Amino acid sequence: MESSRPALTVLSDDEASFRSAIREFAENEIKPHVQKMDQAAQLDKDVLKKLFEMGLMGIETPEKYGGAGSSFTMACLAVEELGRIDGSVSVLVDVQNTLVTNALLRWGTDAQKENYLPKMAKEWVGAYALSESGSGSDAFALKLRAEKKGDKFVLNGNKLWITNGNEASLFIVFANIDPSKGYKGITAFLVEKNFAGFKVGKKEDKLGIRASSTCELLFENCEVPVSNVLGEIGKGYKIAIETLNEGRIGIGAQMVGIAQGAFEAALSYVKSREQFGKAIGQFQGVQFQLAEMRTELEAARLMVYNAARLKDSGQPFIEQAAMAKLFSSRAAEHIASTAIDLFGGNGFTKEYPVEKFWRDAKIGQIYEGTSNMQLQTIAKMEMDAIP
Repeated sequence: MESSRPALTVLSDDEASFRSAIREFAENEIKPHVQKMDQAAQLDKDVLKKLFEMGLMGIETPEKYGGAGSSFTMACLAVEELGRIDGSVSVLVDVQNTLVTNALLRWGTDAQKENYLPKMAKEWVGAYALSESGSGSDAFALKLRAEKKGDKFVLNGNKLWITNGNEASLFIVFANIDPSKGYKGITAFLVEKNFAGFKVGKKEDKLGIRASSTCELLFENCEVPVSNVLGEIGKGYKIAIETLNEGRIGIGAQMVGIAQGAFEAALSYVKSREQFGKAIGQFQGVQFQLAEMRTELEAARLMVYNAARLKDSGQPFIEQAAMAKLFSSRAAEHIASTAIDLFGGNGFTKEYPVEKFWRDAKIGQIYEGTSNMQLQTIAKMEMDAIP
């Protein structure tokens, strides 16, 4: 149940209308499937189809490629509203827009854009393949090797923890063409699911966002045309860093959505649950907890929106993105945990929604840069700013 009090954050008329449309869509088309998808740990194919029909898989994609031609902020609003209902659907849309499509728009050749962007706006899911077993936070320690042979690169190695692995038809894959050059050998490749030598491996059995597929990728003499190099050879590190800086704002939006969903569930519950002859929401102690939750939620939302608007306006946003992800992921876990407390024993059961919000929130402090990595980014930028 939605809170009767609107969000305090100011949106333009277009943004408010867009968010309202996504909220209605999420309530009607996604919410009925959430529990079943979580239990099955699998995305409903009809839900995926409706995401494309709603235009949510190409929000920033220019209209000439079949997309909505909208802004990064709009993409974050969609991610937030979907997260309010289901974190799994939210992250699928987030990776599609803020990582894969964003990278293609910034670094793709005209031919690559013409080939892939229309497909991604209408039918193809994208995935972003950077992590490996030995390269998590140390992303540039990756071992996937790419060797040039004629007009192709041959890739050998594995990737781990790749979101959208099962659903994706296009993967942005980072491999090293010359390990002796360290991170300067890293190159980004556009790999299609049907390329010979490429296979999606096992799907992880996760604590939260269970309907979102997180998979291993296997490359055994996988042949990728030279024309499928994204950006310049040896500049994959730049693509990875800059894309993740933007993607962290999207994760922040996902966390705000999850926190909003948990808060609304708790608010509704404390108004109806009675103890000692009155609704528990009438006790001051409970009211103070709600006030803390609401304040954290609004602070997180403002930080995410600020970072998104800075990005859209072409201003520096890296530190703001790191702070937004750091704070919103902590807030989401705390708000969801407090919601469980307010539900009491019911909150610890799967019959009520708050335990899932808590499980879904935890990943926010891990993927697309752990909280420690965000702290390091913030501290470094502050230290560098000192004369």
